Amino acid sequence: MANAGNEVAFKKETVSKLLTRSFKEDKTKVSSDAVILVAELLKVFVEEATRRAVKQADSEDCDTIDIEHFEKILPQLLLDF
Repeated sequence: MANAGNEVAFKKETVSKLLTRSFKEDKTKVSSDAVILVAELLKVFVEEATRRAVKQADSEDCDTIDIEHFEKILPQLLLDF
């Protein structure tokens, strides 16, 4: 995951490799538009997970975000996506 300032971005090569590993047949290809779309979806997912974990930590009056905060928001996050 590359980070330029506060911008979250995933490398297209990494996303492409993740997608192709899940294919059953070696002949299946991924278009560059599909890779860009999935990378954008991952970006939105990570940003939303971060926002929800921050909100959960704030509701518990915590100064830092722990894995427990993420674990609490994860079920609803997965249902929303």
